[in-house]
Amino acid sequence: MTDTTKLTDGSLIAAEKVNGTDVYNLEGDKLGEVEDLMLDKISGHVAYAVLSFGGFLGLGEKQYPLPWSTLRYDTQKEGYVVNIDKDLLKDAPSIDRDSDFTWTSDYGRGVDRYYGTDSMWM
Repeated sequence: MTDTTKLTDGSLIAAEKVNGTDVYNLEGDKLGEVEDLMLDKISGHVAYAVLSFGGFLGLGEKQYPLPWSTLRYDTQKEGYVVNIDKDLLKDAPSIDRDSDFTWTSDYGRGVDRYYGTDSMWM
């Protein structure tokens, strides 16, 4: 059986290869890495990349959902670039790893509003 993740080329990439990819701001500062992707179950499109940021050795690290439309892949950096500085990220909607969290459409609208992107949450 063929490993489909090896078949990706050009603009396609397997989700498992996105996880762990570094994310940088426009100044070239590493903000964190993609920890996971959030897919819309109806359309099948990637809605958010979950960015891991902050903390030390995994302690105090938070997860930040970034609208997928805010990320651009940079072949030179072999990572994603976003127009977000660290100060903006510190106040961004986040998910604490140690808390029970349920994603709601209201939360999604708040994330989209924060980053000024179109919301998929009607």
